Amino acid sequence: MSIENNTLDQEKGVVNVSIEKEMQTSYLEYAMSVIVSRAIPDVRDGLKPVHRRILYAMDKMDCAYNKPHKKSARVVGEVMGKYHPHGDSAIYEAMVRMAQDFSMRETLVHGQGNFGSIDDDPPASMRYTEARLTKLATSMLADLDNNTVDFKDNYDGFEKEPVVLPASFPNILVNGTEGIAVGMATNIPPHNLGEVIDGCLAYLQNNAITDDEILQIIPGPDFPTGATIIGRKGSMQAICTGRGSVLMRGTTNIEEMKGGRESIVITSIPYQVVKTRLIEKIVELIKDKRIEGISDIRDETNKKGIRVVIELKKDAHADVILNHLYKYTPLQTSFSYNTLLLNHMKPELMNVRSIIKAFINFREEIVIRRITHLLAVARNKAHVLIGLCVAVDNIDEVIKIIRSSADTAEARSRLGEKPWPAKGNIEKLIALVHDKSNTVKDGLFFFTEGQIKAILEMRLSKLVGLEKEKLVSELEDLGREIEKFLHILGSKEEIIKIIADELAKIKEEFATPRKTEILIDEAEDVDMEAFIPREDMLITMTINGFIKRNPLSEYTSQRRGGKGKKGMETNEDDVISDVLISNTHQHILFFSNFGKVYRMKAYQLPLGGNNKKGRAIVNILPLQNGEKINTLIPVPENKEEREGASLIFATKKGNIRRSGMADFENINSGGKIAIKLDEDDALVGVSLANDKQHAMLCSKEGSAIRFAIDDLRVIKSRTSDGVRGMNVEKGDEVVSMCILSGHERDITVRDEYLSIPYQSRIKMKTGTQIDIETELAILKKDGKEINLDSKTICEMSNEEEFLLAITENGYGKRTSAFEYRITNRGGKGVININTSARNGGVVSTFVVNEDDDVMLIAKSGKIIRCKANGISVFSRSAQGVKIIDVAKDDKIVSVAKVTGGDDSEEEMIEISPAQ
Repeated sequence: MSIENNTLDQEKGVVNVSIEKEMQTSYLEYAMSVIVSRAIPDVRDGLKPVHRRILYAMDKMDCAYNKPHKKSARVVGEVMGKYHPHGDSAIYEAMVRMAQDFSMRETLVHGQGNFGSIDDDPPASMRYTEARLTKLATSMLADLDNNTVDFKDNYDGFEKEPVVLPASFPNILVNGTEGIAVGMATNIPPHNLGEVIDGCLAYLQNNAITDDEILQIIPGPDFPTGATIIGRKGSMQAICTGRGSVLMRGTTNIEEMKGGRESIVITSIPYQVVKTRLIEKIVELIKDKRIEGISDIRDETNKKGIRVVIELKKDAHADVILNHLYKYTPLQTSFSYNTLLLNHMKPELMNVRSIIKAFINFREEIVIRRITHLLAVARNKAHVLIGLCVAVDNIDEVIKIIRSSADTAEARSRLGEKPWPAKGNIEKLIALVHDKSNTVKDGLFFFTEGQIKAILEMRLSKLVGLEKEKLVSELEDLGREIEKFLHILGSKEEIIKIIADELAKIKEEFATPRKTEILIDEAEDVDMEAFIPREDMLITMTINGFIKRNPLSEYTSQRRGGKGKKGMETNEDDVISDVLISNTHQHILFFSNFGKVYRMKAYQLPLGGNNKKGRAIVNILPLQNGEKINTLIPVPENKEEREGASLIFATKKGNIRRSGMADFENINSGGKIAIKLDEDDALVGVSLANDKQHAMLCSKEGSAIRFAIDDLRVIKSRTSDGVRGMNVEKGDEVVSMCILSGHERDITVRDEYLSIPYQSRIKMKTGTQIDIETELAILKKDGKEINLDSKTICEMSNEEEFLLAITENGYGKRTSAFEYRITNRGGKGVININTSARNGGVVSTFVVNEDDDVMLIAKSGKIIRCKANGISVFSRSAQGVKIIDVAKDDKIVSVAKVTGGDDSEEEMIEISPAQ
């Protein structure tokens, strides 16, 4: 349908109007009315029309801060009847909000009675409550009588109302606002009054101030409810552009309770969050078991402030529960900036700097209009006083004319027509007050209409009683005042000084400390990892591919020979194949029999009890048909350690390969190729190592070979199967690989050192040089002569490492790494441990320290943890001692080391896979 022009049907007296054109016109008029006259505040006073009318009406009703409160219904009636022809409830709600200290950073109305609460309780009816202006609001209205702003007709034309209030501070920044218009909306948070005024003062000093400099003064919102702002990115974006999002978080404390329990205490909540709804949401999450570990929640809020206590169960992690509360409840929420304001009656997206600029320009206009008005008042008064001075000088003649006149009109005419002698200093007084309305010519003076009116309105008795000296003194005061006003109007610097002084006075009287803390260094988003407590875990996996994790704290140390504790329920045809200790936040690399590698965090693995077999790995990783995970390795959390290390791969057939750790940094969810394997080969170990270290491969039949890592070149191709590391005889296979420090000694020196008894070497390692000399003297006395100096012994004792070999039947021993000579890779190696029928085959060999713990896992699922220093030290060819009782139908299938034992804050692991 085309839009046609309006036409007049003269016969019917009807105007034909195109509905399309009418809809366009009417809708635009409606939209502009909502934007300008209802929803969007003016940048100058920061008020919407309804708030401005409420404050103005209360001012006219003499509801000042130092006057008695008046009934709210009376205020609402005054506003609705004279200025705001809308519903009384809308007016009352607007007034109530200006009185709520949890909605306004600086309240403008002081309420008496129930004005609602942070729990979203409704205010009492307007007939019960009373209100008056706050002192700060009174300052916003202070200059209304000085012609500082324009007035306009009200809705019916019988009253006048101000177009804008002469605000004394940037109310839009201090108290913020929110409003939805047609096609646009505004949402501005409150800020700190003192900081905002400091920003204005900085702008007055330097109009070219940058957004970054303003950010240093006004770092972000300051909410009346307190809370905490997480990060500065959102605030920076919003203050600089007018749009952005600020992440708010309630303030909490973790308090200790009786019985070793903890409680989370909420002391402030985010802006515009209803406290009761927050509590209801927490209760709902507890009922739905989305948050566990909370035993009770109660609201202890009183007049002193908010206090919501969340009691936790004994084993609950307060930080984890707190992060769940941030994630799933309004305890953490965001506030979106959209600083859309009316600037010169047009909607404009403004940043903080442009708002301050507009306000300062407005204040400059206010000051100029106020001074101009005061100048006019002073001049008018001075003009009248000049006339009274002339009248006093000629009082007899003036009284004679007044008394002899028939009426006021005759008196006015006769007084104005008569020339009067300008006696005394009248000319000087006229010049003093810059009165251009009066002139003295040939010593004669003529009254003006204003002066005649003042004379005639004055009683004759009072006119007669006027004293010339008092009039002259008052004129001199007015002259100085007029001179000051003229100086101000002629000096931009003086106007700026007045604005600055008035702002500083507002700050001094009304500014309060910041309520909202801004956390600059904390991440703005809560990572899912934050919900997981940092805890050491024992990760176990079976040959059939069931995996789980248990807290390491569940396994306590036992002496060797103990019966152990059941660690996993297994089927008759399933045994544990891998065990390692890892932190919940560490990445775990999973190497499969197909030569692929996968990566995930330890906390992503299923958590199971001692008697649970875990979850099938095929349901966790995207494994192919026939693909099984046979090696696990935790990735070091330290970045420098990762970058300087290589991954060393060892296979069952004795191959070894060195790859850069960087090749395994980025692994997608589908995994990627780690190493090429022959059909009859398998991966038995992967370790991190550097150029200064040695690798040692150990076979099932008790052989071991040691060679330098530096002899292995880094192979870039992940599809390579590596080089020959150990020449494995038929029927034998490599079962483990361990990484040793690269210390080497002459064979003679080494043998001499190893001739020192183990207990003496330990004493020398932990003692001083004097202790070493003492121990050598004791050995010499016992007939043991050591041909090494104390310095060499001290160095070697610090360099010495001990290898622990564990066999299938629960036997094992520690041996000094000095007993394993360095050879070229590819050889058959030397004896590691005697694999007799008593011992059975070797399960694993790895380096242990004196304070380490060792965990042994049997085929039956039993796990024992014992101290490494409780296992005896023997030579390479010895059979060792019994470590754990193993049943005839059972055997050891996997071993792991816990570095530092129970006293260590961080525990590292070595993998000991069994085939």
